[in-house]
Amino acid sequence: MAGCRGSLCCCCRWCCCCGERETRTPEELTILGETQEEEDEILPRKDYEKGRRYEAVKWMVVFAIGVCTGLVGLFVDFFVRLFTQLKFGVVQTSVEECSQKGCLALSLLELLGFNLTFVFLASLLVLIEPVAAGSGIPEVKCYLNGVKVPGIVRLRTLLCKILGVLFSVAGGLFVGKEGPMIHSGSVVGAGLPQFQSISLRKIQFNFPYFRSDRDKRDFVSAGAAAGVAAAFGAPIGGTLFSLEEGSSFWNQGLTWKVLFCSMSATFTLNFFRSGIQFGSWGSFQLPGLLNFGEFKCSDSDKKCHLWTAMDLGFFVVMGVIGGLLGATFNCLNKRLAKYRMRNVHPKPKLVRVLESLLVSLVTTVVVFVASMVLGECRQISSSSQIGNDSIQLQVTSEDVNSSIKTFFCPNDTYNDMATLFFNPQESAILQLFHQDGTFSPVTLALFFVLYFLLACWTYGISVPSGLFVPSLLCGAAFGRLVANVLKSYIGLGHIYSGTFALIGAAAFLGGVVRMTISLTVILIESTNEITYGLPIMVTLMVAKWTGDFFNKGIYDIHVGLRGVPLLEWETEVEMDKLRASDIMEPNLTYVYPHTRIQSLVSILRTTVHHAFPVVTENRGNEKEFMKGNQLISNNIKFKKSSILTRAGEQRKRSQSMKSYPSSELRNMCDEHITSEEPAEKEDLLQQMLERRYTPYPNLYPDQSPSEDWTMEERFRPLTFHGLILRSQLVTLLVRGVCYSESQSSASQPRLSYAEMAEDYPRYPDIHDLDLTLLNPRMIVDVTPYMNPSPFTISPNTHVSQVFNLFRTMGLRHLPVVNAVGEIVGIITRHNLTYEFLQARLRQHYQTI
Repeated sequence: MAGCRGSLCCCCRWCCCCGERETRTPEELTILGETQEEEDEILPRKDYEKGRRYEAVKWMVVFAIGVCTGLVGLFVDFFVRLFTQLKFGVVQTSVEECSQKGCLALSLLELLGFNLTFVFLASLLVLIEPVAAGSGIPEVKCYLNGVKVPGIVRLRTLLCKILGVLFSVAGGLFVGKEGPMIHSGSVVGAGLPQFQSISLRKIQFNFPYFRSDRDKRDFVSAGAAAGVAAAFGAPIGGTLFSLEEGSSFWNQGLTWKVLFCSMSATFTLNFFRSGIQFGSWGSFQLPGLLNFGEFKCSDSDKKCHLWTAMDLGFFVVMGVIGGLLGATFNCLNKRLAKYRMRNVHPKPKLVRVLESLLVSLVTTVVVFVASMVLGECRQISSSSQIGNDSIQLQVTSEDVNSSIKTFFCPNDTYNDMATLFFNPQESAILQLFHQDGTFSPVTLALFFVLYFLLACWTYGISVPSGLFVPSLLCGAAFGRLVANVLKSYIGLGHIYSGTFALIGAAAFLGGVVRMTISLTVILIESTNEITYGLPIMVTLMVAKWTGDFFNKGIYDIHVGLRGVPLLEWETEVEMDKLRASDIMEPNLTYVYPHTRIQSLVSILRTTVHHAFPVVTENRGNEKEFMKGNQLISNNIKFKKSSILTRAGEQRKRSQSMKSYPSSELRNMCDEHITSEEPAEKEDLLQQMLERRYTPYPNLYPDQSPSEDWTMEERFRPLTFHGLILRSQLVTLLVRGVCYSESQSSASQPRLSYAEMAEDYPRYPDIHDLDLTLLNPRMIVDVTPYMNPSPFTISPNTHVSQVFNLFRTMGLRHLPVVNAVGEIVGIITRHNLTYEFLQARLRQHYQTI
């Protein structure tokens, strides 16, 4: 709180000054931000003991988030593995029997029965909570960027996400469970520290900590990082993912907490998976849901190297091709998403379920037919026959040979297409990375084309779906194809096929998602091979640069399709031709320090703004210059010429609109529509709400703008005192915090900080307010609850500075205040979006 509290000393951050206090009226004290009561604290004082306890609780909550995220991953992995083994076990037995009896159609019907049932259940869960569709990464990215997406971090969303991704992966769709893990971790991070849920209203605990958006955003960052760590066994990569792709606002203290949370998630999942699958509790052999295994040359092959300097040239070319393929994938998926928005989403929800079932039907038929018809019988290498110990110990509990499919092939051979299609995607990736046997180039090319098209079609349907694993598998097939071509047709016998499969996976994934730093570390941690750092980094950078030449990453594309005002890391250089005055909104909705209830209710019910400036009018400032003193007169003239006013800015914009009708200008300024005097028995507040809100809710007496007013009168100078949030105003009205005109403002009830934040994060809605309980003539003193010192900027500030301040400090509103303390406009997230800045820049060029 600003101001002194009944003592003779006023203290700021750097100094204290003492003196004799003047006697002021209660109204003057409240306008100055002072109060007469010491015992009532609106905002909490600094308490170092409480601060230490708060920090300790925060570390414990971060640990709990990591553990819970790891357990979520364990639950998903266990049941996906269970359902997948059940499905493939039944179908494979049927195929082996029917291959001799000639009843393969029955095997196809069994596979369709499993897949359609699982996908149908996944689609039903998305109908319950539509936000659970997709990977959830675009939504999490928006949330961490400062945009609240409704329902994204609710408990119901988490349950639908977990169960939905379980069924969609088990249903044979070309989706992964790793992407939704990031969303699931974010929901855990948002909900666990609150100890309450709107889905389970009876579950509530009196937990007084972390009742602010900033704390919640920090925990969501930790949860997202824990999701990445649990998915890939990459705690450092998860931390970098949250920093690179998610959070807009970061601090050093948050880095340690996020890393600690990621470590907790990784080792929780590792501990339980190792114990359940290997029976060796505490061995920590399976760090993540997706393991790439150990890349190691055979001891008998002395010429083999994981990669050489000459291979870097091939990796760069693969990066270029991966960027082109990723840009093609994103372009096709964007067109499909637009088609769905126009033709599928407006129709009944059942149509979305039917689309998901259609995709499942086509995918199942393609997989079955391709495995039975298009595969080739390839010789199993001798090293595979005796088993690869590194894979057996480091990758899975089963030997790679256990996932080889021999459909219609003689002994010592395997069906290469069925081996890729008739296995879980993780097993197929391990086959491409570590199978010493060869895959036919024709098989790899057909597999890549079919998988590419079906994965592109699948991403965006109404099921929970991830994109990491499909992209890795598609890219691994591309890389293995390149290795086969180099070995068979060019004669480069020294290359290691697993390395090229890994680089191909990185190139394609980088071309789709356009991540660099975090994805490099994730892949290095997943391979447990630091020597791959340079080729992976080079490949990802080349793939990103190539793809960015054509379009954005897949997540940014879907964010743009949703119309979310996402802020990038920085603005373009040419935007510095604009100033804050060029992009601000001069037509303000504001409140006075003391405002009648009728005006507050009208403002809140007729606007959707999140915050309002608290101002006082200043109509008569400097109407005449001091006479006889030319120096002072010149100084005042200079000051007046350098001060930007809302009226001048509005006039300039009106003139740039060529022919702007004066009637429309009056409408834009919210002219007052008169109404007849209400009957005595009618509710005065309800009568007031039937009229349009006027932007000047004066108290003594009520006034509205006149049609005869000039632009200066409509946009009169306003002295800025602070900002107050919509949630605070609604809370004050709900709790009856007001005083009558005949009383002093000191008689107004006082609410503590804890009472103001009691309803966080779901404050009451103004439309649910019972108007009959309010006296519209009562007055609310908002000064004890407003923020008297928000971030402000000058009208002449460059847009790049405005953007950096807004983004790095996590702001939602940035008042523009001139040299004499008058608010001349306000900047919100909308005013800093790329599209808005481009439009303003075009107007700027037209006026030059």
